[in-house]
Amino acid sequence: MAGFSSQNVVVEETTSTSTKQSYVPALISLGVLYFMMGFITCLNDTLVPFFKNSFTLNYSQSSLVQFYFFLTYGIASIPAGKIVERIGYKNGMVTGFCIAALGALLFFPASILHEYYIFLAALFVLALGIVMLQVAANPYITVLGPAKTASSRFTLIQGIGSLGTTVAPIFGAHYILSGLTEQQTSSSDAVKYPYLGITALLLIIAGTVYVLKLPQIKGGSVDASEQDLDQKKGVLSFRNLKLGIVALFFYVGAEVSIGTFLTNYIADTLSISEAAANTYVAFYWGSMIVGRLFGAVILNYLKPSNVLAFCGIAAMGLIAISLSTGGSIAVWSMIGVGLFNSVMFAVIFSLAVNGVGKYTTRASGYLSTAIAGGAIISYSQGLLIDHYNWTIAFTLPLLCYLYIVFYGVSGYKTSK
Repeated sequence: MAGFSSQNVVVEETTSTSTKQSYVPALISLGVLYFMMGFITCLNDTLVPFFKNSFTLNYSQSSLVQFYFFLTYGIASIPAGKIVERIGYKNGMVTGFCIAALGALLFFPASILHEYYIFLAALFVLALGIVMLQVAANPYITVLGPAKTASSRFTLIQGIGSLGTTVAPIFGAHYILSGLTEQQTSSSDAVKYPYLGITALLLIIAGTVYVLKLPQIKGGSVDASEQDLDQKKGVLSFRNLKLGIVALFFYVGAEVSIGTFLTNYIADTLSISEAAANTYVAFYWGSMIVGRLFGAVILNYLKPSNVLAFCGIAAMGLIAISLSTGGSIAVWSMIGVGLFNSVMFAVIFSLAVNGVGKYTTRASGYLSTAIAGGAIISYSQGLLIDHYNWTIAFTLPLLCYLYIVFYGVSGYKTSK
């Protein structure tokens, strides 16, 4: 790669006061960006049970919603990083919103034709835009302030964005899943107009970000002779980054797989409708607001690695409680995992890029690729549910958290 990834990244500034003031629109735009990313991503949790009923699918087939959405991260993150390096973080965000708007717009013809695989194609395009937003926004957050507070800053922005993950299940239950209890189980019309509204909103945000004056990220020139050897070999020479990529793969996989099947798990556990069960999912994602806002404070005082290890252990414990009990205890224990998920992404990302210097943008591309764990783990869990039961299926995310505990205890340490 070329551009920012081979440079020491700095933020242009004139005075300390003006720089702090210029951070305000940047942080607000990042909050809005994370709100929409969270909203769109978590709305997939509603699409899984909706498509399962509308197209008469099994669990693994319905999980293809998450598979194709998150597979995009594995395919497009590094190319997206190259594009962001050339056009800059701000233009990368605008481009991401526009591509996501195109994907949302494709839901309209897909709903008219009522073809599952056309929806999957639309989700793939939508995910391309989200990938672009992730690759542009994540390193941008880390450089908008001191490196030592990157985890706290990242967690705070994600906390604001968690409003989107909380609203999405409620929105989906009211505007999408409610049709499952009526005469629309063989139709996909319920997603037609909600996604048209999402298209319009994404375009409005893209235009707003385009006209904003955001802090510019600049650096020195790139030595082309280093690009082939130094760029590929150098970035993966960091132990914390290599192990962090795996940690992020497992974290996103665990978080997504739980969210994906939580509606059906709750419906089966409490013997209620999927529309009613989907409202519980809002608490799973909503608890991340509390966790991230609280985490933004405590991460200024506690070692992020220790916080990560503790949260991983707590998540494992809650899954174990859920699988060994029943009724409301099982449901709320699984929902409670969301509280401890809240800081994991930010902490893993920050620990993984710690000390990589000029490789920050490229490292972000590799880390964004690891988000493909949401595709692999969720699909694998769907297969386990189809062939076994909920208990065996949920041992998969439990094992994912076990690796995260390892990363918080030892894996985060940099090579000497």
